Order: sequence, then structure tokens, then C-alpha cells
Amino acid sequence: MDTSDSSTETRAQAPAADAPRRGWRRFAMDTRPLRRPAFRRLWVSTIVTAVGSQLTAVAVPKQIYDITGSSAWVGAASLAGLVPLVVFALWGGAVADTMDRRKLLLITNSGIAVTSLLFWAQAVTGLESVAVLMVLLALQQAFWGLNSPARSASIARLVPEGELPAANALGSTVMQTGQVVGPLLAGVLIPVIGLPELYLIDAVALCVTVWAVYRLPALLPLTGNGKGRAGLREVVAGFRYIAGHTVLLLSFLADIVAMVFGMPRALFPQLAAETYAGWGEGLALGLLYAAIPIGAVAGGLFSGTFSRARRHGWMVIGAVVAWGAAIAGFGLSGNLWLAVVFLAVAGVADMVSMVFRGAILLSAATDEMRGRMQGVFTVVVAGGPRLADVLHGTAGSAFGARGAVAGGGLLVVVVMLGLACTVPALRRYKV
Repeated sequence: MDTSDSSTETRAQAPAADAPRRGWRRFAMDTRPLRRPAFRRLWVSTIVTAVGSQLTAVAVPKQIYDITGSSAWVGAASLAGLVPLVVFALWGGAVADTMDRRKLLLITNSGIAVTSLLFWAQAVTGLESVAVLMVLLALQQAFWGLNSPARSASIARLVPEGELPAANALGSTVMQTGQVVGPLLAGVLIPVIGLPELYLIDAVALCVTVWAVYRLPALLPLTGNGKGRAGLREVVAGFRYIAGHTVLLLSFLADIVAMVFGMPRALFPQLAAETYAGWGEGLALGLLYAAIPIGAVAGGLFSGTFSRARRHGWMVIGAVVAWGAAIAGFGLSGNLWLAVVFLAVAGVADMVSMVFRGAILLSAATDEMRGRMQGVFTVVVAGGPRLADVLHGTAGSAFGARGAVAGGGLLVVVVMLGLACTVPALRRYKV
């Protein structure tokens, strides 16, 4: 590794060597991290909130559209949530490096739960104010920005280094499953119980998370007294740390390349209406949106082999190249079902990339910098697809939807291979 954690770090102790897994079990999800009680509590709480958060993610734009009848207002709300997410994720990473991460998780999860209750209150009273919805969305995303870096950085304190890929695969699979199940459940529940109750379900689910975090051990900084400063200087220090550690910088660049050039979701409506209209526009649109998360879930369920790999850098490079090639194949596909297969393959590649980029950030950074690394990671993950929406929307208008998608996928392959060839730090990285 490029760097190593302090020898004083308190980690979960690794168990005796596991017996080799044979047959189909070699490919099944690696569940070793679930033997750790603290990690297991955190993971189980994620199962509940992964679905609950998606209920709110569906309810907010649906309510805004019901009030205004305008997709432009729905887009404006997305921007209103992005800005506080970026600001507070960067600051939250610095905060997570200077205080007890368990305490920070308790505060922020409670804040998100209260925000969900406020969403429910405004909906059940029939307030019908877009301004109130946007303020609440901004508040929710600010809490989430503070929460996410601390949550991700805590994993390295709950499982041994050798189990970090498996832990990331477990967490990512749950989140991707939530992105499939949550919207489908919201579509079923809205006609039955009404939209306001979706917010209430999310608030109740968050109580499970608060209880799980309460049961965690203290996660104080390994250096200092846990009362350090968390201001602009500390945020800037995090970026300097990234610039000084090439493997970390490349892990961020790999995701930016994959998402900005290769995430074609902005063109799904156009493709459903034009290229795949013969299969039914509604069916086509639903399949296009669901294919990548379904592929990611499948990749997670069969992550047993890749989660034990040691050459994490090569795994990231291979995954990003595979993502680009699959997206290019999707762009060239005139058949809906072949297109769905290519998108599902892209979802598997995205899962592999997420697992190993996350493992690199947790293992190659020292504990006093992990929060800030996760803060930047949160910004990259949130911002990359939104930049891709702008880029692909513009390119789709200029070159046609299929040409823009295929070109973007090929560009991912070329740029990623160029980075791997010219800067060897990532391909040399292993644990």
C-alpha cells in the first residue's frame, strides 16, 4: 500500500483463516464482515433505510409535479438538493475526522428523521408549497452530506482491512436493491395509502438506523482528543492529501471518467420514445432505468470471487473499461432486450468499481483523513451523474441519442486506458 494506518488503530481482529470455499460458494457474496456485531448492526439498519429513503426520493418530485405540473420545477428541486449536499459533504468529511463518528451519525440520522417528519407534516396538512418542499429537501441533503462521510469512514474501524471489499459489496448491494425495490414499492403504495405516508414510513425506518448507531462502539479519532477544528483549512488539507497520493486521485478520476462520459440516463426518455417505441414506451423506459441497478445487485450477490482480489487498482481499471464497453454496446443496440442486457452488464461493472474504489479510499488513507476522503467521494458520486445529464443531453441533441451514448462509452474506454498506461500508481496498487 502507499500508506499504512497508525499501529495504534483499534480494529476488529481477523478470525482464523477461513477454509477455502468450493463449488458455487466461491462466487456467492462474501459475508465474513457480518460476523462483526458492530458492522452487522450498521448493515442491517441500511437494509431498512435503503428502501425508506427511496420512498422519499419518489415522493418529493411527485409532490412537486402534482403542485406545479412542471418538470422544470422538479429539476430545480434537484439542484436545490445538490448544492447543500456538496457543501456539507466536504465539511462533513472534515468534521468526521475531528470528532466521535458515532456521535456525528447519531446527530445526523436524527436530523434526517426529523426532516422526514416535517415532510410528512406539510403533506398531510395540504400545505402545497414548493418553497417549503425545496427548503426541506435542502435541509435533508445537508444532513445527508454530513452523515455519509462519517458512515463510510467508520467501516474501516469495524472490519479488518482484508474484509473491506466484502463490506463495501454488502453495503453497495443493499443500496442498489433499495433503488430497485423502493420506487416500485412507492408506485404500489401511493394509490393505497397516499403520498404523505411515504414520508412517515421513511421517518420510522430512520429510527431503526438511530438505534443501530446508538449500539455502535465509540469511534473517536485515533490521534488528538476528538475536539479538533473542522473548518476551511481542514477541507483544503483533504484536497492536498489527495493531490499528494496519486492512487487516491486516480480512484476519484476513474469514477469521474465513468460517470461524466458514460452515464446515459438523461437520454433514456428519448431512446424509449424513438429507438424502442415498438416495445411500448412505458415498458422501455422502465426497463432502461431498472437495468443498471438490477445488474449491480446481481454483481453484489455473486461478489465472492472479486471481493477477495488483492490487486484493487487493476479491478478498478478493468471495471471502468468494462462499464465503457457495455455502455457503447448499449448505444449500438437497436433491440430493447439486448440494450437491457448491456445495461445490466454495465451495472455489474459499476458494482465492481464501487467496491474497489471504496476499499482503496479506506485502506490507502490514514484514519485522520478518511472522513475527508469520503466527503469528496460523496461529492463525486452525487455530482458526476448530474454533469453527465447535461453533457449527454447536449450531445444527444447534436448527434442523436444512440450516437451520443456509444461515443461516450468509447470515450470512457480510451480515457481510462490512457490514465492506466501513463500513470502507473493505480495499476500497481494492491493489498
